[in-house]
Amino acid sequence: MADNSQSRTARRKQKKSTKKPIWKKILLIVLIVFLALGIGVGTVAAYWIATAPEIDAAKLTDPFPSELLDKDGEVYGVLGTEKRTKAEYDELPQVLVDAVIATEDSRFFEHSGIDMRRIGGAIVANVTRGFGSEGASTITQQVVENAFLSSEKKISLKVQEQWLSLKLEREYTKEQILEMYLNKIFYGSHAYGVAKASETYFGKKDLNDLTLPEAAILAGLPQRPTAYNPFENPDLTEKRMNTVLTLMVRHGKISQEEADEARNVDITSLLTDTRPQPTPYEAFLKQVEDEVSEKVEGADIYSDGLKIHTTIDTSVQDHVEYLLTDSEANPIPYPDDEMQAGMVVLDTKNGAIRAIGGRRNSNQIREYNYAIQGGQQPGSTFKPILSYGPAIEHKKMSTYHQINDDKPYEVGGSSPIRNWNRAYGGWMSARHAMNQSLNVPAVKTLDETGYAEAKSFAEGLGINFADDQITIRDAIGGSKTNVTPLQLAGAYRAFGNEGIYNEPYAVTMIEFPDGKTVDLKPEPEAAMSDYTAYMITDMLKTVVTDGTGTPANVPGLQVAGKTGTTSLEDESGSPDSWFSGYTTNYTISIWTGGYTNDDGKRAAIPDGHTRIPHALFKNTMEEISKGIETADFIKPDSVVEVGVEKGSNPARLPSDYTPSSEIVTELFVKGTEPAKTSEKFDELDPVSGLKAKYDEDSNSVHIEWDYDSDEDVSFEVSASVNGGQMQSLSSTSDNSLEISEVEIGAEYEIQVIAVSNDNNMKSEPRTTTVRIPEEDEDEEEDEENEGNIPSVSGLSANYNDSAGLIDVSWNYNGPPATFEVSVNGQTETVQSNGIEISNASPGQKYTITVTPIGQNGANSGVRGDPQSTEVTVPEESNGNDDDENGEEDEEEEEEEEDEEENENNSE
Repeated sequence: MADNSQSRTARRKQKKSTKKPIWKKILLIVLIVFLALGIGVGTVAAYWIATAPEIDAAKLTDPFPSELLDKDGEVYGVLGTEKRTKAEYDELPQVLVDAVIATEDSRFFEHSGIDMRRIGGAIVANVTRGFGSEGASTITQQVVENAFLSSEKKISLKVQEQWLSLKLEREYTKEQILEMYLNKIFYGSHAYGVAKASETYFGKKDLNDLTLPEAAILAGLPQRPTAYNPFENPDLTEKRMNTVLTLMVRHGKISQEEADEARNVDITSLLTDTRPQPTPYEAFLKQVEDEVSEKVEGADIYSDGLKIHTTIDTSVQDHVEYLLTDSEANPIPYPDDEMQAGMVVLDTKNGAIRAIGGRRNSNQIREYNYAIQGGQQPGSTFKPILSYGPAIEHKKMSTYHQINDDKPYEVGGSSPIRNWNRAYGGWMSARHAMNQSLNVPAVKTLDETGYAEAKSFAEGLGINFADDQITIRDAIGGSKTNVTPLQLAGAYRAFGNEGIYNEPYAVTMIEFPDGKTVDLKPEPEAAMSDYTAYMITDMLKTVVTDGTGTPANVPGLQVAGKTGTTSLEDESGSPDSWFSGYTTNYTISIWTGGYTNDDGKRAAIPDGHTRIPHALFKNTMEEISKGIETADFIKPDSVVEVGVEKGSNPARLPSDYTPSSEIVTELFVKGTEPAKTSEKFDELDPVSGLKAKYDEDSNSVHIEWDYDSDEDVSFEVSASVNGGQMQSLSSTSDNSLEISEVEIGAEYEIQVIAVSNDNNMKSEPRTTTVRIPEEDEDEEEDEENEGNIPSVSGLSANYNDSAGLIDVSWNYNGPPATFEVSVNGQTETVQSNGIEISNASPGQKYTITVTPIGQNGANSGVRGDPQSTEVTVPEESNGNDDDENGEEDEEEEEEEEDEEENENNSE
């Protein structure tokens, strides 16, 4: 056994010794992989180098101008054709060279075109933070990229850039390359090259006159020429200058003392008083620049020689700028010079931006653009986006959907949300709540639909919420969330475009000098169902025809739109006023405001001037729609129109007996329309077996009838004498009635109508006649009967809130009589057993007195005892207050300033 064991051990050792160590296998595999990769990378790199463009001396001088093309492909502007002054290297002061080298490429005079130390640092950054996160470009590489390559972050372009940089360094001196760089780059304010920049900002044509802080400003500008523009942003300019000064100290170009002294300078004191000439369509150009910068990294519209295909309609842009510039011919009644405005015109069909008005009285030089920058509280323009749109989309709410506008909406921990008119109308349709811009129904609708659903719906329309949160006050646009006219126009456009949304865009495509093109049009997406878009549009059409937006209505056009104002926390008035509306061709969103008080806080728009956006919208839409067909919005198959009986809740179909005045046509998502018919106006079965019999002993007529229905009814009994007018005698729940003291020799026609005690529904009348026999009467009998007129009974007066009137009724059981009715001292005589007092005043007390007066025989002119009752009309009416489009007196204009918003919206 021992021998066998030893033999096996020996064999294992022998076998193990013949196997290669595992680490050798791994090393061999790694070497093979690296070799393969090296061959592959080398092959690819060789291909990229072989296909790199040639160095063209002509492209190393001036920047290429970029062309701007309008929606029809016509050139309307050229960028980069002016404001260049070439500087030779010998004209460059040392302080400027030192500032540029320290900032852009500290080893410029040492490397051969590429800086391996910078490349190493960039590789580490790109591995840890992603490709393109940090560049390693030298000044030489920047010259190559700007002259021959695009700015896209691609490895192939980086390889070509490095290869061409090495070639450039072999063909040109360092001084020539630096000269190319400083003459080619863009410095903002339409200035190209350092010489023109020096003249533009500091008024210095001789570069040797530049001071250290001025040289530092110029060295820092090319990184972000718009942001660091000293004319517009001196604070940012100062921060960038300090960065450059720090780099100059670090690289030994200046001392710390020199840097500290330079930092003490006032930036604005260095600047020339002469500003650059304005650029046409500056507000639109700003959007073009933003889109190209965002979508094509590194592209420069001022120096890259691009053909930029834009969406501008110059005729529309010209009109917008005309309305925003003061002149005697301008039809817009601005209250003063302080009011600011921003507006955007989109193509409803595709979202293309046709015009942008950035501000009033613009000088066209890089000013704040209210149409696309910052944003303001949207006010009630958010109601379709946050309340009614999501409710239709997720709950399939109809335009008739009933909402109880009963009282202010309590919000825990803060003031309640109230309607702008401080009136509450009870149950009402969503359509009515929208066109009157009532706050309480809007917040209740959001609460019913759900916050998550509403937030998702709004985000699909390009709305971004502050802190990524939605609150109940977002339903009325009174939270921290702000929007720009561009964003709001984009959202409203989707309602007018069957629910299809895409981000509004000013650039469709750019062409590079080498022929390469980049398509920048955003992709459209379905943001909502077609039924939601159409039903919201139909409701917003009512806003313009019958609601708060009537001043924006354009005769002859099918316009949908919504008003919006905001409020101040501690003051009355509105700091912002909006109108956003659309046709099938154009969508326009307009904001006005911009007022501040002595403390620099936002202030209210002057009284009576919150309708400026309405005027801007109407004028613009009317002008740009001339000569073109504007179709109406097409109802999709998913929506049905249904006649609904007013006041039914839930919705009910009208019956055959419903009056036409009580039927309203509303929209329902197909499959959700009402199926049940209202019984409110159905006719009751009439009485049967009606008969009347004269009783000579009591000189009375006894009337009786049958009624077989189970309905809860009472009966109205009336009579006419000798063919005269039918007069009500009494209302009774019994099936009989007695008429006493009838007129001898007269013919009585008796009428009985069944009346529902549930809803006042009535039956057809049934009639019968009875003749009272003749008999001799002497004067004594006349004297006995004289004065036999009883007083009325059951006198009552009730205020009908829904109709806004007082209903007065009474019973009378006696000889034929008329009734003298006195209302607060004003008297009239009636034949019936009741009257209606219309135009009742809230808070008014009414005293009603009724006196019967005999008509016939000995009773003629005999007065019965008067009976009185009182009724007081409640203080608050049923919501029929004047809306913001009512009488144009000063008091109602002040109400308009509170339009739509909760009185305590936060800014």
